[in-house]
Amino acid sequence: MNLSPRKQIWLFGLLLLVAVLGLLGIRWATYARQPLPEAVKALESDDLVEVTQEPWLAFAPKHVAPHTGLIFYPGGRIDPRGYAPLMRAIASEGYLVVVPQMPLNIAALRPNIADEIIVGYPEMSRWVIGGHSVGGTMAAQYVYTHRDAIDGLAIWASYPADNADLSDSDLPVVSIYGSHDPRVNSASVTERQHLLPADARYVRIDGGDHHQFGSYEIDPRDHYATISRGLQHEQIIRATLGLLRAVSDTE
Repeated sequence: MNLSPRKQIWLFGLLLLVAVLGLLGIRWATYARQPLPEAVKALESDDLVEVTQEPWLAFAPKHVAPHTGLIFYPGGRIDPRGYAPLMRAIASEGYLVVVPQMPLNIAALRPNIADEIIVGYPEMSRWVIGGHSVGGTMAAQYVYTHRDAIDGLAIWASYPADNADLSDSDLPVVSIYGSHDPRVNSASVTERQHLLPADARYVRIDGGDHHQFGSYEIDPRDHYATISRGLQHEQIIRATLGLLRAVSDTE
């Protein structure tokens, strides 16, 4: 088929446009907020914590053989490594911590990956599952459908979906949120308290926001916190360790 020069130019332009849109689509689909330098540093093993990145990002204490593990689902579009400083601190207290990579960095696309993690660590006698933002919602969903597999739930800046009512569960739960989080604030947490057990523990971090639940890049316009990242992390770690210790003490 012979095309005129004008049609050849038009066809080339169309193909180029399709290629550019395809590349932009791939970039959008695989986009994730990248870890900050301190998070990358926390991926290095030392005398206290062994860090591995295959098949999942995992932090294991070196000074003790852990019997309780934490499976943590990342927030949407967040690189799992962005939680490394917090997970490392938790692991250093004697717990295995596993943070899986989600398809397209969205936990909702693989909410049952905890099944594989539990099978992968048969030496663990107890499991707590948790997550940040949509990861926390998916963690609660997993508990709802796998009640016998999980011993505790830690949700960070999140809450269960309406179809994951855990109010009749005797599972230990901690819900941690920031007072300056425009997405998950005191009002939204209170509105959904009926979905969690009556004795669930709620930890409000005064001055904390949504993004300081990790250590990853954000748009400065999304920064609402009035406290430092380090101070917010200290409170998150303390509250999460409280749940892990409570679960471990029931062994």
